Amino acid sequence: MDSHPFTSSIRRINVMYLLLVGVVVLFGLRLFYLQVIRHNYYEKQALTSQLKQYEIPADRGSIYAYDGDEIVPLVLNETRYRIVADPELVDDSAQTAIALSGVIGRSAEDIQKQLEADSRYEILANKQTKEVKEKIDNLKLPGIFTNEKVPQRVYIQGAIAGQILGFVNDAGEGNYGIEQFFDDDLNGTPGRVKALTDKNNVPLLATSDNVLIDPIDGEDIVLTLDVAMQRQLEAILAQGLKNAISKSGSAIILDARNGAVKAMANYPTYDPAKFSSVEDPKVFNNASVSEPLEPGSVMKTLTAAAALDTGSVGADQTYFDPSFFRVDDATVRNIEEDGGAATRSVSDILQFSLNTGATWLLMQMGGGELNEQGRKTWYDYMTNHYNFGSPTGIEQGFEAEGIIPSPTEGFGLNIRYANTAFGQGMTVTPLQMAAAVTAAVNGGTYYRPTLISGTLDSDGSLRANKPDIKHAGVVKESTSKTLVRYMDNVVEKNNRPAAREGYRVGGKTGTAEIANPEGGYYEDKFNGTYVGYVGGDTPEYVIMVRVDEPKVAGYAGSRAAGPIFASLSNMLIDNFTVSRKSN
Repeated sequence: MDSHPFTSSIRRINVMYLLLVGVVVLFGLRLFYLQVIRHNYYEKQALTSQLKQYEIPADRGSIYAYDGDEIVPLVLNETRYRIVADPELVDDSAQTAIALSGVIGRSAEDIQKQLEADSRYEILANKQTKEVKEKIDNLKLPGIFTNEKVPQRVYIQGAIAGQILGFVNDAGEGNYGIEQFFDDDLNGTPGRVKALTDKNNVPLLATSDNVLIDPIDGEDIVLTLDVAMQRQLEAILAQGLKNAISKSGSAIILDARNGAVKAMANYPTYDPAKFSSVEDPKVFNNASVSEPLEPGSVMKTLTAAAALDTGSVGADQTYFDPSFFRVDDATVRNIEEDGGAATRSVSDILQFSLNTGATWLLMQMGGGELNEQGRKTWYDYMTNHYNFGSPTGIEQGFEAEGIIPSPTEGFGLNIRYANTAFGQGMTVTPLQMAAAVTAAVNGGTYYRPTLISGTLDSDGSLRANKPDIKHAGVVKESTSKTLVRYMDNVVEKNNRPAAREGYRVGGKTGTAEIANPEGGYYEDKFNGTYVGYVGGDTPEYVIMVRVDEPKVAGYAGSRAAGPIFASLSNMLIDNFTVSRKSN
């Protein structure tokens, strides 16, 4: 007999109740497992999802130079502040924008657009002073934050050495000069910190307890520059170019005893503190190392040294100079004031700047004629001894190599090399020329030119770099002494304003034709050069001057570059430590 319907319903209810209780119990057990037994695990997982690692920027290294024997700052860091907004926390975007506009110097309309953006992080202003930060803090504007520190490069000595130094852009990257060449060293190594974030990954809290890795600040670099010498060189160069009616030029002072660059400048230049206002980016380049030129007759010094060093000519040898040479289908001539055909000495080749004399020297290196032997000998000295055709290794970007033509490949090699012997048809940078002449007059040691004296330890002591000898025995010591005698004579006879009683001052002019990109040379455009030295018994400082397309009457070397050399040599003797001759 079937059970009573009521009893059957009760049974079903009981079963459902038991099932419900079972589900509740299972749910409770699961909840207990998750909240109690696995509590620590899931708490850790939740924190991990909210914990992020962030970079702690290192302080960028400073740049120093010398003022006499004292190390002084050129470029330091100054703390500035970034003004940022969290639009979600801003109460009244219009009023906030108006309040900020008068402080940070932006239009309220532009600021308001950022305050209403769909983001949690808007940069309103960069590199603001502490005074600006404090003004904004006093406004107590919800959603506006001022605590982000931003390093700002400060140029203690003003705009001097701008093209050597380079600049740091708004992204903190070094551009040009020392700032770019040593960007990694100056930047240091950033640290790491962990911080809790909100749902939008905005950092909420980070303390010193959260630091995972401390940042390592950048290196403090000491340059070889002398601040006073650099400042005076820049002033003399600018005035000299004005006198020569020239729009651009370069000047370098090298220490002949170790290759240190004591001063180097180009004109026009720029102020690295105002790099963003520069209209022509070409001005950022250091033309002394990046812009090669045909140097002209200053090259006769090195051609003479090569001929002397190989024994191709004697120090006091004479020869008959016809005042012109026919080479292939071309003619090598001298300037009108050379005095015409005459018996000449090797010293006369420099004093009277004889193009034919330079060609004659090349002929002697070939056994008396223009040939492959002479070309190869000259090429060997230029490239393997004087390092032309290769970068010097100076600590600057965009260094040019220059061009020395092959002695065996191409057409018209004899006339080409007859021209290179006096500085046409080949190119070098002003720094390459200065470094090569330094080696030729200092006894024969080629020092790699350098701008770096060393780095500073944390206690401020100098870790000095040693001079880098690239080549020893570039020329024999006897060759060097003879070349110095020749160059002394040039100043004594041709550049009296540079001559100083009791001091050794020597030099050589250069007036170089400028190549026309369409072929040949311009008839009315020239560059002026002058290379020389000052010292006592031996040269101590080598000076190289370049003047681009001067409009002053006369030869570009003697009338434009020569006076700048004279001013620089006198400046060194009058204001800096230059030894007197012992006799």
